[in-house]
Amino acid sequence: MPYPLALALIFTSVFLLYVAVRLLIWLKHRALLKRLKEADFPSSYQEIVQNIPFYSRLSRSDQLMMHYSILRFINEKEFIGVHGLKISDEMRVIISFYACLLLLRMKTHDCYGNLKTVLVYPYEFVSHHGRNEGGIYTTQSLTLEGQSSSDTVVISWHSAKNEAYHIYDQNVVLHEFAHELDFMSGEIDGVPPMAQSRYRRWTEVMYGEYKKLRKKSLKRGHLGKYALIGEYAATDEAEFFAVASERFFEAPQKLKKDFPELYAELETFYQMDTASLFPQER
Repeated sequence: MPYPLALALIFTSVFLLYVAVRLLIWLKHRALLKRLKEADFPSSYQEIVQNIPFYSRLSRSDQLMMHYSILRFINEKEFIGVHGLKISDEMRVIISFYACLLLLRMKTHDCYGNLKTVLVYPYEFVSHHGRNEGGIYTTQSLTLEGQSSSDTVVISWHSAKNEAYHIYDQNVVLHEFAHELDFMSGEIDGVPPMAQSRYRRWTEVMYGEYKKLRKKSLKRGHLGKYALIGEYAATDEAEFFAVASERFFEAPQKLKKDFPELYAELETFYQMDTASLFPQER
């Protein structure tokens, strides 16, 4: 057999094998999703979500969607305990609930498709960051409650559990998965995937508020109403989006009152009026 023909046959065989493997994976995943849609939500999981304040405010149809989403998230992602931490059902359900809450009303079939692993630390953890400024390399150590990349999210269980059963202004799981949403657009810049027609208004409002917060933060003065969002959100546009998302779910009345345009953008993006779910000031 001529060498070029033999080479072509080899490449064709490898390609067909790759396609067959990918098709098999897709079919197995479709079968898994079908089973999850028909599966009962475990009573042990139900006992956990019943204690989450946000869960009881959802409509019955939203609750049922959350049940499926939680089961899907737990089956698709690998949870790994760090420093000897044993992963429990409570950890899986709490983290899955708040991760899926962000996607609840979105018309997407992708449940954080790039995400593979959730690392759970017992407490806050130290992260080392290298910086190169003008040829001078420095290392900075930061104590964090959470961290995210495109395929891994890191969560402090101590922080997540403290925030899961009470409505605070902040929630580490919401924050880190807002970053994951941001990653879904291809880069982490505070602009998650959205219709092109909405991009201009989004950037006007979000970047406009970010610049105002950053200006106040740099002056080290009184933040005024921006204290609700906090100085950490002035780090960059990605952090501003993540913190604003936290406040949208955890302090919606305050956010809507002080930042109506910002609230409106998040309401349109998440397709949820969170302020109506919590009509009383908390």
